[in-house]
Amino acid sequence: MDMESLAGAEFAPHTTYLTTASSGLIPARSVAAMKAALDGSAAGQPVIGVAFEAVEAARAAYARLVGVPARQVAAGNSVAGYAGMIATSLPPGAEVLVADGDFSSLVNPFAVRGDLKLRIVPLKEIAEAVRPGTALVAVSAVQSADGRIADLAAIREAARAHGARTLVDVSQAAGWFPVNAAEADYTVCVAYKWLMCPHGVAFLTVPEDLGDLTPVFAGWVAGERPWDSCYGPVSELAHFARRFDEAPSLYSYLAARHSLALIEELGTEAIAAHDRALADRFRAGAIALGHQPVAAPGSAIVSVPGLGDAASRLAEADVHVSARAGNLRASFHLYNTAADVDRLLEKLSG
Repeated sequence: MDMESLAGAEFAPHTTYLTTASSGLIPARSVAAMKAALDGSAAGQPVIGVAFEAVEAARAAYARLVGVPARQVAAGNSVAGYAGMIATSLPPGAEVLVADGDFSSLVNPFAVRGDLKLRIVPLKEIAEAVRPGTALVAVSAVQSADGRIADLAAIREAARAHGARTLVDVSQAAGWFPVNAAEADYTVCVAYKWLMCPHGVAFLTVPEDLGDLTPVFAGWVAGERPWDSCYGPVSELAHFARRFDEAPSLYSYLAARHSLALIEELGTEAIAAHDRALADRFRAGAIALGHQPVAAPGSAIVSVPGLGDAASRLAEADVHVSARAGNLRASFHLYNTAADVDRLLEKLSG
């Protein structure tokens, strides 16, 4: 099924929706699964068993998408929660290197520690800024504000040369940008953007040795035998990344397994080609109108300086984009078409 046929089968937006970088549309199959579970719960039907099956299915699907075994994936709720757990693992005085203007959920957990050395440099200088004594480099694969893509290979090489670990936020990448989580020590991802899941679904990947992390928020679901871990201290943590699971948003995960299955069906490479083609179409159109986007071709997110104020006017015409860092930010995903791009350009030119 091509992208346009799929859009008709799984999505029915009543607007020109170009803000997946804020929140993705949820496929019909996922909405149906969530509604059925809610209806069943309201009727008194047990949901917890099938919901925990959905958590495991989502964990496995995400693992396949990012190229690691499922045992290295933890299922939770937020990037900030997992970044905070990693922050607690660092000793006082440890240096954490982050990119200027990166998303606060990734940066702030390290800033609020107070006893860490937080060093902020421009994105393009991250790799060369790693130095002896740097403990962790935390960076988004794709920048939320403007779609710039980090040079992850250079960052990884520099970190390894100096004995630093890497934490990569793939929230603006997974689903359209090829991600190999095995190339970082840790990755984090919220799934309500390009993975088109409801809010409340997030993933952490860790190395085979579990990354020397302490599961500071471990509850009963983190036990090797969860149903035997409901009371008192958990006597035996899971022997794999599930020890870092947060109590899951069950209804969201019931939907998530279907959203992730859709991404797998289409394939990240095909989605990337589609999304990038639309973004490049808009980028070229914006340049023709006299504007210069921030990021170079290759990103599904296009940020245009000087047009941030246009977002509210466009919304009145049912064309939805975002205003970020003073710029207009448009993001293009598998349910978008060339007609969506042309309508945005038409409204901007008018």
